[in-house]
Amino acid sequence: MSIRMKLLLSYAAMLVIPLVSILLVSLLMVVFFKGDLQNLKGVYESTEDRFDHEDVEHIAKEIKRSAQRQPDLLKDPAYLNEMTKELQSKNAYLAVRLNGVILYRSPGIQQIQELTMNLPLFKGQDTFSQYPVKKVANVNYLYLQYDFAYLNQEQGTIFIISKIDPVTYFVRKYFPTLFIALLCILVLTHVFLTSLMSKHIIRPLQTLRDAAREIKEGNLDFTLQIAGKDEIGQLVIAFEEMRSRLQQSIQVQMQYENNRRELIANISHDLRTPLTAIRGYIDGIMEGVADTPEKNAKYLRTIDIKADEMDHLIQELFLYSKLDLNRQPFQFEAVNVVPFLHDWTEELQFELEKRKIKFHADIDLDPRARVSLDRDHFKRVLGNIIQNSVRYMDKAESSIHMSAYREGAEIMLEITDNGIGIEQDALAHIFERFYRADESRNAHTGGSGLGLAIAKQIMDGHGGIISAYSELGSGTTIKLSLPIMKGTDEQ
Repeated sequence: MSIRMKLLLSYAAMLVIPLVSILLVSLLMVVFFKGDLQNLKGVYESTEDRFDHEDVEHIAKEIKRSAQRQPDLLKDPAYLNEMTKELQSKNAYLAVRLNGVILYRSPGIQQIQELTMNLPLFKGQDTFSQYPVKKVANVNYLYLQYDFAYLNQEQGTIFIISKIDPVTYFVRKYFPTLFIALLCILVLTHVFLTSLMSKHIIRPLQTLRDAAREIKEGNLDFTLQIAGKDEIGQLVIAFEEMRSRLQQSIQVQMQYENNRRELIANISHDLRTPLTAIRGYIDGIMEGVADTPEKNAKYLRTIDIKADEMDHLIQELFLYSKLDLNRQPFQFEAVNVVPFLHDWTEELQFELEKRKIKFHADIDLDPRARVSLDRDHFKRVLGNIIQNSVRYMDKAESSIHMSAYREGAEIMLEITDNGIGIEQDALAHIFERFYRADESRNAHTGGSGLGLAIAKQIMDGHGGIISAYSELGSGTTIKLSLPIMKGTDEQ
């Protein structure tokens, strides 16, 4: 439920609940004062003892004084009509009886004959009587009777018949109590609804404020858990997602920093190893250890090899840095895959035969199939994969197999070796930056840990995918996929 709807319902409740409550309080008060709801009728029937009829009595006494002074006025229709108008404003009617005969009726009661039937008898001169409420046509009436004598001793009676509203009287009678009850209900209703709204609106906002302070202080190790589907609930979800991503970002940044430190340490070690060898051989030459032309030539060849190793490490680090910063441009061109692979496999086979590694290529592609390639960079991908395969060979009969085929709208390349394989826990991380499955710094099985990371960045730049499958002790398969250029589909 939205906050807008909650506020609307809250405001509506602030109106409805007090009204309903005051009605319930009124009923309870009736029950308290009258016993039970069945006796509610008694409120109507006994109101004559409690209802305020001062205005009506004032008019009645005025009529009585007029009758005492000028009894004949009660036979004057004009005077009686004037008194009737005053009584009508008070919801009261006038009836005049002379010697048992109704002489005058107010127009309002002429239509209701029951009001003047069975009226009380003459009780005595100058007497006043008040009778219990009488219900006529489902309306309650209160009767006031004034008896007097005309100058000729005729018996006259004035009847003032008033409509009564016991509910109005009840409210007037118990107004202080009802007013205090209404105030209490209003206060309690507002306190309850304010507390409820505070729980659903203010408290979550306070929680968000505290969370923002925690983030400001650099503490992200907490979780926001606020239930709700309103705007604040959605805000909390978004805030929690922001906190989580920020925490992950910081963790990744810290991991990157640790990896960079590890890279510097590893590169320093890898550079120090050939550099130490170079300095050793140079010292040997300078100190005359290489005292024959053959030794001197051997030392110089070793120095050259170690210098090449250093140059390779520096170039690999430089290339990775440029790829990582997206500063390495790609020179794409439309390349026919089959001729490209044939040329590359011929060169590769010649190199592998020197290392006594069997190589077999199975190219099952249409000669017209073309892909968008940067030749040099893609050759580096293939070269890095082959270097890893060669580095981790442990079989007496080493072999590498390459297969190329089409799968949908993509060219698939699979390079499989029978080396030592990769553990499953490490397999998911071999393309990560600076990750090395072999932590040793051995010149043959070690490395900078950048080869496959560089391969993945280059494949990403080509819009391709690189993945790996391996079984420990049996070998590893690296799978590459590249999208085929449009217009080169097989016919």
